[in-house]
Amino acid sequence: MQTTIHRPSDAPATRSTRSVRRARGIRTALIAAAGATALALSGCATTEPIELGTDTVVVDVRTPAEYAAGHLDGAVNLDLTSGQLAAEIPALDADGEYVVYCKSGNRSAQATRLMEEAGLDVTDAGSMQQAADATGLPIVQ
Repeated sequence: MQTTIHRPSDAPATRSTRSVRRARGIRTALIAAAGATALALSGCATTEPIELGTDTVVVDVRTPAEYAAGHLDGAVNLDLTSGQLAAEIPALDADGEYVVYCKSGNRSAQATRLMEEAGLDVTDAGSMQQAADATGLPIVQ
């Protein structure tokens, strides 16, 4: 049931409907922005350190062009999207330890699943910056 409130025509208007809607829209946008910022900051703050053993292989699953523009020091490039990683998995040491990263964390998650399905011990380090922060390895070109 809808209720209609009538205001006498001589009563002063406190705010127009348009300004109320605009204020609500601005408030909603600010709340959304604050939430997104909090999520982004909490994602960065929760990066746990990844200890690298002497035999740990760091794998960059980005394209060769992305790798050439900058990568973690000592990382090997096995491009996920070209199929190179999938082709190389059978040749990887089954007893080895692997840390995988990419640009944003999407491809590294896919690569981690493939490698785990093959029985490999793999850690998804997420994006290159997250991997650098977690491992302590510098980004080089």
